Amino acid sequence: MTGTDYLAIVQQIVNWRGLLDIFLLAAGIFFLYRTLISLGTWKIVTGILLAVGVFLVASLLDLKGIEWVYRHVSHVALIAVIVIFQPELRKIFERATLLRGSKTVDQSAELAGLVADTMGKLASQRRGAIVVLPGREPIKEWLSGGFPLSGIPSEPLIMSIFDPHSPGHDGAVILENGRFTLFGVRLPISRSTRLAEDYGTRHHAAMGMSEQSDALIIVVSEERGRISLFKQGEMTLVADDATVSRAIVNHWQESATLPFEFSKGSRRRAAAGQMGVSLAIALLLWATLIFDQSESIERMVSVPVQYTLSSSRLMLVGDRPTEVRLHLAGTMTELDRLLPSQMSVQVDISKAVEGRQSFYITEDNLRLPKGVRLLDVSPSSLELNFAAIRQKQVSIEPQLVGRLNEGLEMLSMEVKPDKIAAMIPSGENGDLISSVTTTPVYLESIRQDTRIYCKIVAPPSVQPVATHWPDVEIYIKLKYVAPTKPPAKK
Repeated sequence: MTGTDYLAIVQQIVNWRGLLDIFLLAAGIFFLYRTLISLGTWKIVTGILLAVGVFLVASLLDLKGIEWVYRHVSHVALIAVIVIFQPELRKIFERATLLRGSKTVDQSAELAGLVADTMGKLASQRRGAIVVLPGREPIKEWLSGGFPLSGIPSEPLIMSIFDPHSPGHDGAVILENGRFTLFGVRLPISRSTRLAEDYGTRHHAAMGMSEQSDALIIVVSEERGRISLFKQGEMTLVADDATVSRAIVNHWQESATLPFEFSKGSRRRAAAGQMGVSLAIALLLWATLIFDQSESIERMVSVPVQYTLSSSRLMLVGDRPTEVRLHLAGTMTELDRLLPSQMSVQVDISKAVEGRQSFYITEDNLRLPKGVRLLDVSPSSLELNFAAIRQKQVSIEPQLVGRLNEGLEMLSMEVKPDKIAAMIPSGENGDLISSVTTTPVYLESIRQDTRIYCKIVAPPSVQPVATHWPDVEIYIKLKYVAPTKPPAKK
């Protein structure tokens, strides 16, 4: 990359479109990273990044075999990535829409303390429990089973829910908007390997719920008599009830604020570092893309040929090319903007004279955008033959196809008009032209007197005097005849 290339990239960055483009790209990378980390699927991303690295090395070393494989499987690989990361992509779009605070009612420190104290008592009695506190994201789609409940939290209610003899003690209870809304609920099991295998189903379900949403999950282990907190795919062991209470209050506060606000300390510094790395990656990708787009390439396109003949004394006869192939050069951005369907080669033949002439195609025959150059044309010139034209009356002959059904006979056929003035080339070829025909008339479909309207069909060298040919009216009159009987056998 030369100094001029760097200058061009800087010039494209220093405007509001370039800055907005980089910012949105960085935000997408940041959300992708945070979602993949919380869902525990970073190993798959590592493998994809390794594959991309191999492709870059192969490109630098000009390894044709690997480049061919990568280029031909890239479309299939893209579809595979979309299928593999469908849950992650869905989470990214869901979290991108949560740009406002939670609508949950204000939660009190007393309620947080009540839940924490009760969890502590359950832990001392080695009675398993799991409580889910939703955040900004909806969690209904991840829940299954359970029983509806609209109860005000209290210690006796919590103790009774997680009593070993209660039908819903093995499930989770949902604490939302200051009330218990469901109990005995089953949560999704974690698909990651973050949690050791010696933890039970309750812990793996809490980890799975924390990976799929931003909820806070409190788990009491009946085997260990310990309390664990799960959030954003991470498990934290707590030593006292006060820690649980603070975690609940912090969770409610975070759920009621914008998702871009991070807690103080190491988490804020880590998030700031992740944002910085995302911005650097976005800037690198954007600069690479701009450089690739600004690199000059060549492309072949086929475009139609349009002829402009204003003279009423001459006409084109014989073969004429209908399209040419253009060899163009320019930046990828400019060439991608070209639409061959909207392009044409304009050939001005208004100054032509009678006989055979050559017309060369140059950039003057095209309207190319700035930055696109014409390198070559195939064919580079058009050989056209012109003949003087004269007006002549030609007859109109209907094009009859097939035969009438048995028992019918054509009594008469009237054609209006039966003759028409036409422009034909002078000379021997024009003298041989005495008629034009119509579009087909299928006799098998006619069973009674019929009036049909047809179009005129004429050779390319025969042109109408007006702007277009008129319609032709054909009136066919029939009569019925008795079918002839075969002679009797003697």
